[in-house]
Amino acid sequence: QVQVVESGGGLVQAGGSLRLSCAASGRTFSVYSYAMGWFRQAPGKEREFVATISWNGDNTYYADSVKGRFAMSRDDARNRMYLQMNGLKPEDTAVYYCAARLNSRATISSDEYDYWGQGTRVTVSS
Repeated sequence: QVQVVESGGGLVQAGGSLRLSCAASGRTFSVYSYAMGWFRQAPGKEREFVATISWNGDNTYYADSVKGRFAMSRDDARNRMYLQMNGLKPEDTAVYYCAARLNSRATISSDEYDYWGQGTRVTVSS
């Protein structure tokens, strides 16, 4: 079994920054190459893709709405992944979820992720 835990959410003013962290653990997780992703769900809306990174960090993809403002990275030595969010806007307000995929290729499709965290809330005030 793989456990995924997000942290780093909070309340921030528009234009501010936050860094979300995702910690992954588990016997299976340490054996396979894996891709990681961030998704978010705003109140009253469906969950949407934010960013994804391949197993070695060589490939990252971002939703158009966050491109140029958010940056995803990973630290495999610590089994951690990060989402640096700059220039936050009120429309970025959502619960952010970290997901792990037991496959090396990054993907924007939430259906292709195997493990999910419980989410961390980000609120951006205007």
